[in-house]
Amino acid sequence: MFTAQAPEGVGPEKFDEEAAAMMAEARYGTGVPTHRLERLQERLGVPVAASTQWEVLEERADLLKPARDELIRQAAQGELLHNDDTTMRILKMVRPAGDTRTGVFTSGVVSMVVGVYRVAVFLTGRQHAGENASDVLKHRAAGLPVPVLMCDASASNTSELDEDIDYLLARCIPHGRRKLVAVAGSFPDQCRHMLVELGKVFKVDARAKQDGLKGAERLALHQRESKPIM
Repeated sequence: MFTAQAPEGVGPEKFDEEAAAMMAEARYGTGVPTHRLERLQERLGVPVAASTQWEVLEERADLLKPARDELIRQAAQGELLHNDDTTMRILKMVRPAGDTRTGVFTSGVVSMVVGVYRVAVFLTGRQHAGENASDVLKHRAAGLPVPVLMCDASASNTSELDEDIDYLLARCIPHGRRKLVAVAGSFPDQCRHMLVELGKVFKVDARAKQDGLKGAERLALHQRESKPIM
């Protein structure tokens, strides 16, 4: 048996870095499903099966893990974190023995160091947003102020947070307002009163933004003017 010499500039790998990067950009950067990419590649005369694309991306993903781990560490240092999740469909997931959970979720944890940076971490698996937020905050450096965790009132956002993690819980008023609008037809007088009063709070916040108030100044304004309304 004889092995032909590859042309100059062609390495031993079947897919070079640029090909893998374009697969990742098309799939995760622009959201094109792999079966559509498969059809496109076939029309271009260079067929690449959807399963092959997945294998290429899975192998190259290992190179990104250090960057992902550092982003999670950076997110854990934030002053303000938002968390929520949505259902997610994946083809196959290996579950631990005895696992009785049937749902699969993608949790988003957005962390902000005000005026410096914002980090968005997306985690897909069997855990809810509260558990994933806990996993992120476990990387928080000792000695930092207690972070604010902002979320809606869904139980999955907070009920499974680690009890050893300190945080200040902030509920989302816009979510609450939407619920009032949703039931206004059944309770018009009560909901009208609540919506009018909440409108006053939103006006206070709009004034705080217009005046450029940050942090403690904005909080003081709300404590002075919004707290009596609430």
